Amino acid sequence: MLTAKMIKEAALSAGADKCGIAPMSRFDGAPKEMNPQLLFPEAKSCIGFVFRIPRGVQRGIEEGTQFFQYPSMAYGGINEIFAPQVLYQVGKVIEAEGYEAFVYRNTGARGSVSDMDGSPGNTLSPEEQIEVNENARTSTAHHRNVQFTRPTREGNACPDLQFHFRLAAVACGLGELGYSKMLLTPEFGPLQRVAFLFTDAELEYDEMYSGPPLCRKCGACVRECPGHCIPPINSGHTVRVEMEGKVIEWGDIDMWRCYAYYTHAGRYYNPFVPREVWDENKNGDLNLFEKEGTKADEHEIMKVYSALQQYFPSWVGYNMAKCGGCIRACVSMLEKKGGCMEGRFEKPLRTGKPWKMDR
Repeated sequence: MLTAKMIKEAALSAGADKCGIAPMSRFDGAPKEMNPQLLFPEAKSCIGFVFRIPRGVQRGIEEGTQFFQYPSMAYGGINEIFAPQVLYQVGKVIEAEGYEAFVYRNTGARGSVSDMDGSPGNTLSPEEQIEVNENARTSTAHHRNVQFTRPTREGNACPDLQFHFRLAAVACGLGELGYSKMLLTPEFGPLQRVAFLFTDAELEYDEMYSGPPLCRKCGACVRECPGHCIPPINSGHTVRVEMEGKVIEWGDIDMWRCYAYYTHAGRYYNPFVPREVWDENKNGDLNLFEKEGTKADEHEIMKVYSALQQYFPSWVGYNMAKCGGCIRACVSMLEKKGGCMEGRFEKPLRTGKPWKMDR
């Protein structure tokens, strides 16, 4: 007989760092375009897996000396290599007992609505490298969008349905959402990636996290975001959803601006771009960084990529992280007295002030 204990043991044995299970009813009321209940209507259970990000892959960015390991190991390595192996192994355990295992690795944005602003149609994704040329603009091999998607039958959502991973992790009892929209867990703070599996097996379910608040509402993520993408803590600019009576709230982040700064950071935090490129701002391509009041949208993002992609090309299919400001700020604060990461390491991530270039 298949049990939650069997699944969790298989998950940890295969390499997951944490596993939680939720009833599909916790997704009641989710927007149709992002409702995982439509992926597998007979599914009764959602199984969430946490994969720890080694704190050390942030070290190179924290010191300003190595920027490749975080996107390649923490993003590419987990999403494309480590997590799929665990999904496969746990899926075998479930299907050996006669139940179906719908595995769902972290795919980035590949849905009928934008994960950036919720708008329908063809938009870029922050999860995969974009080649800015005429061929790549129509090729899903280079940017994860679905340009001409439509429902396969009446009542269906359009493929490919992409649900909210971090909210699904909350549903599985794995942690909470911090103000910066990062998933926080008691064990690892913001340092993890997640993947999911849906099954028609009815299992014993985990309660949603109800322990001491993990997010300290300290505003460190707001202060250290180079693009000022996260609204101030007391600004009232938040997003609120309710799940099984639990209110989940986070800052209403300017996601397009976050995309630009995450990948290219601006003149004070990108050591790969010559100073004169910022100064010249040819054709206004860098207005998003250099001209105050420029609205962040897909058009401006494409201009940024045209101007800056050549200075740090990707070899792993993932955008190169130049920022990570909110994550490193969060880790630093959660390692201080009373934070959920206090005492986890012999030495803290940050021992001095974060660097900022004189440009």
